[in-house]
Amino acid sequence: MSRPVFSSRFGTLVTMIGVAVGLGNVWRFPYMTGQFGGASFVLVYVLMVVLLGIPALMAEWSLGRSTGRGPVGAFEKAGLPGGRWIGWGLFAGVTAATAYYTNAIGWVLYHALGQLLAIVGVGLETSAILPPETGFSTRSMVLQMLCTGGVILAAAWILKRGLRSGIEKASSILMPLLAICLLIVIGRGLTLDGSWAGVEWYLLKIERPTLGAVLAAMGQAFFSLSLGGTFMVVYGSYLQRDEDLLGNASWTAAGDLGAGILAGLAILPAVFALALEPGSGPGLIFATLPQVFEQIPGGPLFGSLFFIGLLGAAFLSDVGAFEVLVAGLCDELEWTRDRAIHVLSVVVFLIALPPMINLQIFIPWDLTFGSGLQTLGAAVAAVTVGWCLDRRLLAQQLAGGSSRRSRLLLFWLRWVVPTLVLGLGLLWLLTDVLGLTLPWS
Repeated sequence: MSRPVFSSRFGTLVTMIGVAVGLGNVWRFPYMTGQFGGASFVLVYVLMVVLLGIPALMAEWSLGRSTGRGPVGAFEKAGLPGGRWIGWGLFAGVTAATAYYTNAIGWVLYHALGQLLAIVGVGLETSAILPPETGFSTRSMVLQMLCTGGVILAAAWILKRGLRSGIEKASSILMPLLAICLLIVIGRGLTLDGSWAGVEWYLLKIERPTLGAVLAAMGQAFFSLSLGGTFMVVYGSYLQRDEDLLGNASWTAAGDLGAGILAGLAILPAVFALALEPGSGPGLIFATLPQVFEQIPGGPLFGSLFFIGLLGAAFLSDVGAFEVLVAGLCDELEWTRDRAIHVLSVVVFLIALPPMINLQIFIPWDLTFGSGLQTLGAAVAAVTVGWCLDRRLLAQQLAGGSSRRSRLLLFWLRWVVPTLVLGLGLLWLLTDVLGLTLPWS
């Protein structure tokens, strides 16, 4: 069977942006901005997306398009030593990440339902679905299982319709919906007294960033663009042969950045206006933001719009994660698409159970599979493209034959991206893991 390709450039871009934009932008980016210094973190994050994200995105697309495979087969076919085992390792990591990510989308689904019911005067304790800090909650576990199961069934329904009729069509509907919902919520939030102090802190008050902020910004850049040698490798294999990778990567990064900035504007100014805590961590939109909607006129309506938009964006990224797994099993084990979808739906649900127990399990799971493994996978993909792929093929893939541009991109992928990723990773190991104090930190 021939490999499917996107139907148009619009379909390509809206799907790529849909894969990139998700909880990483609307949930993770605002709370990390709150934790790591506001505008300083935003500035470093933008630089990381431009300097590392766009080249790494092009690398992963070129790897997928040139090999016509998902991550397992792509690394092996490109000539990376041990590529098949590395690909299967990344496959396992994506499976674990998809599980906890789908669980978090279940939280969004429950909060959207709670906001909709509040419009008609029915109260629903939305915080009941959140896992406790420690220990175990039967009510939380049952609610999470139901909502996570619902999200998995919906993703399976889209995946069964294939690339064009399923993934591409869903992206063309849900991405504009997210933009509209965020703009409406931003308009309401900026009318609150004191909200402009939040805008200033979020976008204008730039101070010297800490080492932790730089590391967090790098991890967030890879997370939000769905980099890691998996998602974008698979979607790269669906690209038309004449697609301009630099142009598409720039537009995808711009859409991804725009969604993150809009999400921050929808959340942080309102949080400042009501004197709440912007650095409340992962609970910012699930615990802090509902308090905002409770205290403003028309709050349930605006809360519904926010969580419905977030649900759509997060769901597209989840579909992208499942597509990585489905493509891997179909490519390497020659399973039928339906068989792969059925098996993975069960496996992902079972692996999602441990992070449901409490946040002491969920948060390390997020940091390990959401930031650490994705950053490592992106570095491996850049090294594979820079050092293993045929030079002439790579020049054609990256720059359409432009020798000057291809030489610059090749140098960047061979030396700059891996050096920055590994260097910052080493700093993280020395400071956060080993507890050393460096002179400049």
